[in-house]
Amino acid sequence: MGRIVAIDYGQKRAGIAVTDELQIIANGLKTVHVKDIWIFLQEYLLIENVDTVVVGEPRDMQNKPSDACRFIEPFVSKLRQRFPNIRIERYDERFTSKIAHQTMLASGLNKKKRQDKALVDTISATIILQSYLKSKQFTL
Repeated sequence: MGRIVAIDYGQKRAGIAVTDELQIIANGLKTVHVKDIWIFLQEYLLIENVDTVVVGEPRDMQNKPSDACRFIEPFVSKLRQRFPNIRIERYDERFTSKIAHQTMLASGLNKKKRQDKALVDTISATIILQSYLKSKQFTL
């Protein structure tokens, strides 16, 4: 069994989270600038055994794709082309940034760290991955 990687893809940065090889625990890995995402993924997927890449899917309150989909869809298409042997899945990412901020506040991080957008992106990717893992428990 390989890892699952989650990507919270934004216009400037992409938060990355990853599971252990047993796909039990989600951990924040890092945030990369979108211009560096392909280099990062190429290196990471070469080194690690990855079964699935989950990309956050921004949806609005009516459960329709949000405006952000216009720059995420090309990313997902290119991801499928570049890595045809890896399963690519989409997962609802509504409220992940808000939950990430609440998590940072609850953990006692100071104001400066809570304003670190890269940290928010990594935590958001971790939340996407945790939610995805939880949803898979109910489908087994």
